[in-house]
Amino acid sequence: MTTTTRTNRLARLRTLTVTGIATTGAAAAALTLMPSPAQAAEATQVHATPVVAAHTTDSRAYSGKTGYSNNLDGWIRQSLAIMKAKGIPGTYEGLHRNIMRESGGNPTAQNNWDINARKGTPSKGLLQVIAPTFNAYHVSGTAHSLTDPVANITAAANYAAHRYGSIDRVNSAY
Repeated sequence: MTTTTRTNRLARLRTLTVTGIATTGAAAAALTLMPSPAQAAEATQVHATPVVAAHTTDSRAYSGKTGYSNNLDGWIRQSLAIMKAKGIPGTYEGLHRNIMRESGGNPTAQNNWDINARKGTPSKGLLQVIAPTFNAYHVSGTAHSLTDPVANITAAANYAAHRYGSIDRVNSAY
């Protein structure tokens, strides 16, 4: 076998491997953060607490006022502070690990190919949350915006706490 043929075969193999990994990731993302109707109803009842008024609808806009950086580290730290105040378990490591798996740290990531997207409810944001899950597990005191980084992280951690006990226990698609 010539060197050129061997190189071409290795290149095709690498392409197929990357494609397989991407396809597997897309399939796993299809299961992302989707509560059952009973869980959504339960969460609505559980979170009937007074809403803390925010001065804006976007955590990115007021991140400087809170002392947190307007980047992934700052969003995670701000979410952790809110989670601590609300009694939602989770650690920096658990949040970071899941964010990197779900969105690669991109707060505008959107899944447009899974079953949720085909039904008109794509998962969005750092932790790839769908709108019904976000609405059911939204945490007062955060922006009511699915793509707001802090609101997305905090709602996803709240969902994971109710479903798994903590975001730290999530090691694959939700």
